[in-house]
Amino acid sequence: MKLSRRPFTCAQCLVSRDATPIDSALKEGLLNPQRSVNAPRAVIDIKHIRQNPDLYERNCLERNYKQQAAYPDRINALHTQFLDRQVSARTLRERSNLLRRQLSNPVSTTEDDTPAIKALRELPRDAILAEARELKAKLASIEAEEERLTTEIAELAEALPNLTSEWTPRGDEPKVLSYIGDHPDEHPDASDRVWRSHVHIGAELGVLDFAAGATTSGWGWYYLVGAAAQLEQALVSYALETARRTGWTQVSPPSMVYGHIASACGFKPRDVNGEQQIYGIKQSEEDQSRGKPELVMAGTAEIPLAGMKADAQIEEVELPAKRVAVSRCYRAEAGARGVDTKGLYRVHEFTKVEMFAWSSPDMESVGEVFDELVDLQTELLQGLGLHCRILEMPSTDLGASAYRKIDIEAYFPSRKDRNEGWGEVTSASVCTDYQTRRLATRTRVAGKMTYPWTVNGTAMAVPRVLAAIFENGWNEDELTVTIPEVLRPWMDGQDKIGPPTRRR
Repeated sequence: MKLSRRPFTCAQCLVSRDATPIDSALKEGLLNPQRSVNAPRAVIDIKHIRQNPDLYERNCLERNYKQQAAYPDRINALHTQFLDRQVSARTLRERSNLLRRQLSNPVSTTEDDTPAIKALRELPRDAILAEARELKAKLASIEAEEERLTTEIAELAEALPNLTSEWTPRGDEPKVLSYIGDHPDEHPDASDRVWRSHVHIGAELGVLDFAAGATTSGWGWYYLVGAAAQLEQALVSYALETARRTGWTQVSPPSMVYGHIASACGFKPRDVNGEQQIYGIKQSEEDQSRGKPELVMAGTAEIPLAGMKADAQIEEVELPAKRVAVSRCYRAEAGARGVDTKGLYRVHEFTKVEMFAWSSPDMESVGEVFDELVDLQTELLQGLGLHCRILEMPSTDLGASAYRKIDIEAYFPSRKDRNEGWGEVTSASVCTDYQTRRLATRTRVAGKMTYPWTVNGTAMAVPRVLAAIFENGWNEDELTVTIPEVLRPWMDGQDKIGPPTRRR
């Protein structure tokens, strides 16, 4: 198998970029990736979009989905064309039925004195057959046009982002909800950017090797060595144990998924240029010719976890169904590499513990799960002794699937000149029925078949948290990093990571 580092374009990917005309996007198959015949059939509430075009247009603009803002009006225009085709088809079918009736049983029309029947009785059989063939061809053409219109309407509707919650600030500024822990140093030294950078610390301790990663795989790849590799496993174990203790069922998911599953989840990590890139598995010509759907590397366990219930029904008594998984995550991360991407902060492959849940489709039920998830994130970071702030994220920061999003940012001394030292370490989102409608995940509530709502959130993004622990626990005089107490059971009881022992 070969990894293909290229843009993976799907329904929600056409965001904040130079306008690609809708017709061209449809013609080139850009709105949806190649789907298997067995792929779940998305069921979007198109009627709600048609009845509320201004709402959906405004929502797109508030979220900076400029191209999609034109879709609601386009959907209504296409729907009008569809209704016109239906009227034309109805007239042709009525005429076709009369012709078939006259051809199959002329006696049945002898007592019918309507002008149309009278005219038919005067026509020779050959003329009626010729008209019937002509009508059949016209109907086939109209039906093909109706199918094209309904397909385009469905694809445009599927490409729209989720609606936005009332709690979400409009614009691009997040709202600070609260803080975790005390600020480690209100007035950091000017040398902190170098001496407290996890890149420098890792090199001093001999536990982070970026040069070898670059030689082996390229920039954005890395090696964790010795205590850092052990710390990675400690963070994973700490997060899993905390989640399991509160009722989250552990799952070990696949790392590769079909492209249409990733698309249905709305997985669109965006860089500053609005570009989306994930790793796809290069297909053979034979697989392409057979129409086999493309496989991609999952950027988060959220995608395979959501896919567990694709085209399936969850019993009401199972809700909320809470899952937690550890996985390797793969992100091509388009855009220029710079200060924000130096070291472990933005990498192509990393370990992450993810929480995912299906809830009953109402605000109270999903709110309880969402609050529990954010409380768990807070507990985990508080236990590590990190100084963090909890943010209600603004509309322009929401991915396609998110209805509401809360991020937690940790303080990194080395980033004090960028975003005042803050860097995202967890994220939590409510996605309502965006994913379940696209994955055909159903449930029955009060006897009515409907779609459960989904919630997802980071339990532990290992590289970033590891970097924060290194920078905040660094003792320059001793050249050691203090290991948070909660991790020491998985670190052989060690309380510090020191420089490597020199061999004689």
